[in-house]
Amino acid sequence: MRYFNVFIFIASIFFLISCNNSKSGNRANNTPTHDQPHPTIPVLNFGTFHMGFTNDANKTEFDEHDRKNQERVHKIAEMLSEFDPTVILVEQEPQYNKQIQKEYKSYVENPDTVFTNPSEIELLAYELGRLSGTERIYGIDHKMGYNYRIGHEINNTVDPEWYNRYYKDPLKHYPSVDLKRDSLSLLKKLQYTNRDRYLDFLIAANTDMLTHAGTDGNFEGADEAAKYYKRNLRMYLNMNRIDLTKEDRVFILMGASHTAFFRDFMSRDPKYRMVNTFDYLK
Repeated sequence: MRYFNVFIFIASIFFLISCNNSKSGNRANNTPTHDQPHPTIPVLNFGTFHMGFTNDANKTEFDEHDRKNQERVHKIAEMLSEFDPTVILVEQEPQYNKQIQKEYKSYVENPDTVFTNPSEIELLAYELGRLSGTERIYGIDHKMGYNYRIGHEINNTVDPEWYNRYYKDPLKHYPSVDLKRDSLSLLKKLQYTNRDRYLDFLIAANTDMLTHAGTDGNFEGADEAAKYYKRNLRMYLNMNRIDLTKEDRVFILMGASHTAFFRDFMSRDPKYRMVNTFDYLK
């Protein structure tokens, strides 16, 4: 009988512990408390190619002065306007914010404005903002140079065979994204650009594969890759400088390699909630 009572006592203890754990879990998931996470801010994180002049090594052929192309871009803006952003962030340095905002306001007042050298900012961001009634637009870029060809300029002793084979034709190693992008329509091209697999490729080709390059005892490839990570982290910090609330809806327009990094940063950041780009880019 004594052993039976001990058994009952121990079983009761385990039952109480189980109940407490269950209640604790339910409270964390379902019951509003002061510890509840801050409401997340919806973000449409949109990647593009540069539609005007760019210093990027890889360029996409696109005549930004062609009226038909401009109309195609405006059609994309019309699709994206369903997101109804209250804030637009673009790949421009914050020091130019006053100039951007002045130019944007002028465009809203006169949509027939002809820009001398339009980029995706003038062609897409301004039109999207005009259609959505967006009042706030900011640049979040941070310029930093890095040498993505470092492996060709040093005596690579890490893995030169792989490095040279990879960079001879990077897309060859990603059959699911090896498409003729330049032959696609603008809509298809942007849809393709925003696919997760292509964004993964951009991170690998721009940074991660540089870790196969270095001289004996040194880390030249990794150090160059770190510069690009650093640039994107600084850009992300610039975004976090913007005064945003739960009532805001944020649209980010950048070159797709930055979009790829921001996708990863925001996927772990409880402040933001990325919406599905393809709910709008149909």
